[in-house]
Amino acid sequence: MSTGKTCRYYWEDFPVGQVTEFGGITLSEEDIVRFAREFDPQPFHIDAEAAKHSMFGGLIASGWHTCGLAMRMMCDAYLLEAASLGSPGVDNIRWLKPVRPGDTLRVRCVVLEARPLESKPHVGLVRNRWEVLNQHGEEVMQMEGYGMFKRRKG
Repeated sequence: MSTGKTCRYYWEDFPVGQVTEFGGITLSEEDIVRFAREFDPQPFHIDAEAAKHSMFGGLIASGWHTCGLAMRMMCDAYLLEAASLGSPGVDNIRWLKPVRPGDTLRVRCVVLEARPLESKPHVGLVRNRWEVLNQHGEEVMQMEGYGMFKRRKG
């Protein structure tokens, strides 16, 4: 929002029940290892040979990498064009299936709740469930959290 751009999306643009899908990022082995070396250097994220002998049977992406990719897809899909005021937090994150080299991820966003903030009439709060899906339509990660957006009318 600090870019000076005209905002395309406001709180009113996130009605309860709205479902949108977006993204499409394919992870390579190099992507997985590069992220994990810096932020989550567990053997099953950084060493293909060690990963073969793990419970996963091969290299997998860090769950935090998956979260970061989901955030990037949200930014590209709508947040960079939204009157976003940040987030007060995430209630839960679940990593449901391993993400492997060659997987292509996308996000399905479901609006669960939308309400104005009583203390700040120009701000609305949106609670979403973000489902990260692989190329087979399998849910690999799910998280629920909040976003704050300016209202068109406050």
